[in-house]
Amino acid sequence: MRESGDRNFLYVAVCTGNLIALTTGIGLGWTSPVIPKLKNPLYLDENPFKRLITLEEESWIGSLLALGAIFGPFVAGYSADRFGRKKTLLLTGGVPFLISFLMLAFGQTIILYYIARFLSGFAVGAVFTVLPNFNSEVAEDSIRGAISSSMNVFVVLGPLFAYIVGPLTSIMVFSIICAIIPACFIVLFYLFVPESPYYLLSINDSVGAMKSLKKFRRSNDSAVNKEMQNMKISVETALSRQGTFMDIFKSKGLVKALIISLSLVGFQQFSGINIVLFYSQTVFEATGSTIPSDIPPMIVGAVQVGASCITPLIVDRAGRKLLHIVSATGMLLSQIPLGLYFYLKENGNDVSDIFWLPILCLNVYISFYNFGFGPLPWTVMSEIFPSNVKSSASSATASFCWILGFVVTKFFSSLTGVIGMGGSFWLFSVFCFLAIIFVFTFVIETKGKSFQEIQDILAH
Repeated sequence: MRESGDRNFLYVAVCTGNLIALTTGIGLGWTSPVIPKLKNPLYLDENPFKRLITLEEESWIGSLLALGAIFGPFVAGYSADRFGRKKTLLLTGGVPFLISFLMLAFGQTIILYYIARFLSGFAVGAVFTVLPNFNSEVAEDSIRGAISSSMNVFVVLGPLFAYIVGPLTSIMVFSIICAIIPACFIVLFYLFVPESPYYLLSINDSVGAMKSLKKFRRSNDSAVNKEMQNMKISVETALSRQGTFMDIFKSKGLVKALIISLSLVGFQQFSGINIVLFYSQTVFEATGSTIPSDIPPMIVGAVQVGASCITPLIVDRAGRKLLHIVSATGMLLSQIPLGLYFYLKENGNDVSDIFWLPILCLNVYISFYNFGFGPLPWTVMSEIFPSNVKSSASSATASFCWILGFVVTKFFSSLTGVIGMGGSFWLFSVFCFLAIIFVFTFVIETKGKSFQEIQDILAH
């Protein structure tokens, strides 16, 4: 049983940190309302280039975020161990995002847009590397899944924000509004949120770690002292085996953890999620529906937020493994009819009577994605690596994720040119089927287990 104390400060601190997750989501969704304006002659008055962008430029604006996210994890992973989780989130997350959105607001050349999107990507990669670990380190074991998966709730609020605000404002005003979020994060997180007690223990700052833990727990002294002793044992064990990324391959359990983590984010990317987030308005325009193309993305964004709010409530009861399987199954079943719709349309069939089908399928898809494969690969990543290799393993996982994200995003237009929009969604559904098999066969259950218990399971 948990001893007396309240979690209010913990929840507020996590929500404050998750403002940078909200910014990440805005960065992911920024292209959806902006790209159509940059391609439409009706919006030349607010187009910073005073000309329409080419297909090649469109693909780079969309994909450079993923390219930048490949590099962010390596800088952030090193920095998180060297300078702490808090400073790293501020300097590799908040600051690059702020600069990026200001460049998008005031930049008037395509090169500045490229640099800005790359900077956004760098910050995205950093956030996905460090924030899951920060959240899991400040949480109690009994609610670690809920705290960790809360990050995704804020991530998915970002695209909804972009889908609503983007069409209603000019590109400049929209980007300025976007810049306000990381600015608020920088101020509030710096002033009010303590450093992770795990990190403070790792640099032998026991006094600072105790102050931090007392702030996060607000429990009586005996409860805090007991948890601090357990933390010290965990950190001392990890430091005694201090290792690099290559040391992962010396342990059967860590190799298994790496395979699980890389595979989960791989299936996440090949489920097609970035296509839905980056190009949702473009996808809806391709349906030929008479519904204004900026309306369905708002619906998708709202459904995404609703589905994401469910996961923190049930993840510590249902478990990570079951939710991954349910998530992949739902994505698979929604993409098959979605692919069929586009296949029929691309082959000259009249699909006007089923104009509602892609809207329904994408809402089902996004619901099931956020039910499991959206938040939980990052939750699992933060749980299955010990602290001595956590930063390097997290960096590798996040970087691998965004390498795949870049490939999928950059070459989506080429893929649809070869196999069509319908074939593309069918291909994504095949990866969802493979994900079900992988999770059922290889992924371990981590709910309610301490970090040490998880390592024991992986080792056997």
